[in-house]
Amino acid sequence: MSEDLDLTDGGRVVDADLAVDDLAAEGALRPRSLDAFVGQQRVKDQLGLVLEAAVARGRAADHVLLAGPPGLGKTTLSMIIASELGMPLRVTSGPALQHAGDLAAVLSSLVPGEVLFLDEIHRMSRAAEEMLYLAMEDFRVDIIVGKGPGATAIPLELPPFTLVGATTRAGLLPGPLRDRFGFTAHMDFYEPADLHAILVRSAALLEVPLSEDAAAEIAGRSRGTPRVANRLLRRVRDFAQVRAGGSVDLAVARAGLALYEVDEIGLDRLDRAVLDALLRRFGGGPVGLSTLAVAVGEESETVETVCEPFLVRTGLLARTPRGRVATPVAWEHLGLSAPAGAVGAAVLPFGDGDDGGSGAAT
Repeated sequence: MSEDLDLTDGGRVVDADLAVDDLAAEGALRPRSLDAFVGQQRVKDQLGLVLEAAVARGRAADHVLLAGPPGLGKTTLSMIIASELGMPLRVTSGPALQHAGDLAAVLSSLVPGEVLFLDEIHRMSRAAEEMLYLAMEDFRVDIIVGKGPGATAIPLELPPFTLVGATTRAGLLPGPLRDRFGFTAHMDFYEPADLHAILVRSAALLEVPLSEDAAAEIAGRSRGTPRVANRLLRRVRDFAQVRAGGSVDLAVARAGLALYEVDEIGLDRLDRAVLDALLRRFGGGPVGLSTLAVAVGEESETVETVCEPFLVRTGLLARTPRGRVATPVAWEHLGLSAPAGAVGAAVLPFGDGDDGGSGAAT
């Protein structure tokens, strides 16, 4: 990959050897074919037709855009696309393509039919993005030689290729770029049954004795995300190896998850800190994002991008024009009683407004 290895976990620096080991384990657990890919049945059916038709015609497949939250299998699907087409895979990322020349160097080195995986495609520079338009549509790029009035555009023909773009923020892609993808896959969070099947498969590959009820327990705390499920499985495996003889049953799974501060619905330490501050310090809200972030000792961006999506999705927190507000479910989950007149305990016309740093308490 052309992007640097991220050695952080939720904003905390982790040991490099541990990070590399986890990445290697994650790669070993990736399925190699559409048939082995669990979940996302609608996407699998649609993508399977696109790939099968391309193979039958003997031509490069249409460009594919994979959109969805992190950890749902976009990178894995890109590898599967290359495998199903029987073509090599080239991997790069949007942040690595800051100049048109960066993209031109990648495109000019492709072989016919090659699959180019462009992760975080929404973070490409504008210059590279505009060059990509012509490359996707006409398999050609124009190389500008010289500057000013004497500059000359030299057309460079490209071999047919398949671009697979991945994004967690499809709304940031300009319309002309989105329209050039022949197939767009919108990936959804996984059902517990699918996560259970993924965990059983991963446990077999890792040679971890895992009971059915233990797998169900881990699946229920995995936020609907395979990446989280596999990470929790590896941590529970470590717990079982050191403290429980190596086998993972329900009691061992619960004890291991409790040690790593993952509660019954998948909230971790930071999630619970955000909820606890919102309920205990601010009476359930409304409270501004920056105020809430200061209360838990984190950056506003961390709270907004790491914690809020899951808290909102599980109905524990709502974003309103006045600020962040805890729902009645949040009070119940933390075992607290809402004080009389608490805004968070009332039924509000929840919206998606972002209040910046203003709120009930500053």
